[in-house]
Amino acid sequence: MVIAYGPVGQVAADRYPRVYMSAPTSLPKFRQQLILAVLMLCSLLIWLENTVLSTTLETLADPVRGLGADPGQLQWATGSYTLAFATLMFTAGALGDRFGHRTVFSTGLVIFAGASLWAAYASDAGQLIAARVAMGVGSALITPAMMAILMWTFTGSARAAAIGIFSTSAGVGMAAGPVLAGFLLDHFWWGSVFLVNVPVAALALVGLAVLVPNFRSPTLRPLDPAGMLLSISGLVALAYGLIRAGQVTVWSRTDVWAPIVAGLVLLAAFVLVELRLKAPSFDPRLFAQRAFAGGNVALGLLLFGVAAITFYSAFYLQGALGLSPMKAGLANIPTAIGALVGAPLASRLVRRLPLRLVAVPALTVAALTMGGYGFLGLHTPLVGIEILLLIQGLSIGMVIGPVTAALISDLPLEQAGAGSAVTNTVRQTGSVLGIAVGGTIMTIIYRRAIEPSLTGAPGPVQEQARVSAEQARHVATAMHRPTLAQAADDAYIHAMHVGAGWIAVIALFGAVVLLISSPAAGKRKDPVPEPDHDEARSSV
Repeated sequence: MVIAYGPVGQVAADRYPRVYMSAPTSLPKFRQQLILAVLMLCSLLIWLENTVLSTTLETLADPVRGLGADPGQLQWATGSYTLAFATLMFTAGALGDRFGHRTVFSTGLVIFAGASLWAAYASDAGQLIAARVAMGVGSALITPAMMAILMWTFTGSARAAAIGIFSTSAGVGMAAGPVLAGFLLDHFWWGSVFLVNVPVAALALVGLAVLVPNFRSPTLRPLDPAGMLLSISGLVALAYGLIRAGQVTVWSRTDVWAPIVAGLVLLAAFVLVELRLKAPSFDPRLFAQRAFAGGNVALGLLLFGVAAITFYSAFYLQGALGLSPMKAGLANIPTAIGALVGAPLASRLVRRLPLRLVAVPALTVAALTMGGYGFLGLHTPLVGIEILLLIQGLSIGMVIGPVTAALISDLPLEQAGAGSAVTNTVRQTGSVLGIAVGGTIMTIIYRRAIEPSLTGAPGPVQEQARVSAEQARHVATAMHRPTLAQAADDAYIHAMHVGAGWIAVIALFGAVVLLISSPAAGKRKDPVPEPDHDEARSSV
């Protein structure tokens, strides 16, 4: 599951050095603790939302229990949130500086709660996608303000302690999200996974109004509307073209290649515009530094693979294996445990070893675990799947935290904020493209694999079975054609195997890039900042 969470802790502190480092606090200790509790509640809300969706995808694809969404619509339901979040977060941080972080935070919570209510009662996939976009807007307003308030409220050693406590909300959300979603799906309708956000957001709004001052920065940052519009339109067009490619039979169609070309042109224009700004939200000049460029490319490719393989896993566990939503949620817990163990383990290792010796092998293992999906089948023991997920989470946690911390720490203090923005953008772009490309590969290969089994079937049956394995199982049950259901399972497994191979190759290329760009030896002059546990899991 993908979340556009900015780095927390040292990276977050570096993002606004002039704002936070000298900001005194006069709030009573008890009030500080209550503010921290409110912030943790909001962080938990976002983590829960971003982990429950993967458990819900199979249900949303079901024509009876869900919306009958096709793979392309599910790709948009997943990626649209991340896209809106990633491209608006820079503007949201600048808005907090101008109008107060509590004001922006509260606005984000209202939007998030309203969009959750909309999503819960969406009558079709189009409404759900629109609601997910609105939820991404709300999250984009919440996250920078949440970290800003944390950094304003606490100073000195109390700040470090507060960050450590705050990070635990990520672990709770990662582990509890899939289980909560599974419980709700087993007992209620699919919209309940979104509806649960509303009372939590309402409680957080009350806490903000009563406890939190409206902190704001004395130094205003530019909003960069041109960059925001170009980045959003470019990524939307590119993602649309890639997803559309999986819905048609030929790539030569105008509605496939034209959006891809337009997206690339708009993103190139975005880079040119940012190069002309004195204080850009996304500073392309930082890519002139080999280690920074290589590390970000490696992270982007890793997150590409994570997003794609997570998309596959959702349909494999519930659709192909037939696990209930609750069991599928429990099955994902090893991934969260692995990530939470991997992040602090890697931070200790990089104090003694060069980053290359820690991160490159971990990224290689992560890529191989993605390729390991190519060996999973309809009769694979669950314990084998759990071991694979545990190793995957552990290796991903050992890459994201230390690499992100090293990228930001290698920059001068005045460039830390720009570096954090670039790193976050690259990660989330990788996630969006991973969902688009991974889902498209799955759709194309599935359609080719199911085709021979449709010979002699009525036309409507063929059309529905070609959409997805979920649709094929549904029509097979309705028409009493068990052989079609088995063919759909086999076709999906074949599509997952092919897709996993490509995903592994792309992630392995990230390991090669990191190997080439990372310093060969020698310890850092300064210790690598301790990566927070939530950062290590920001895209798992």
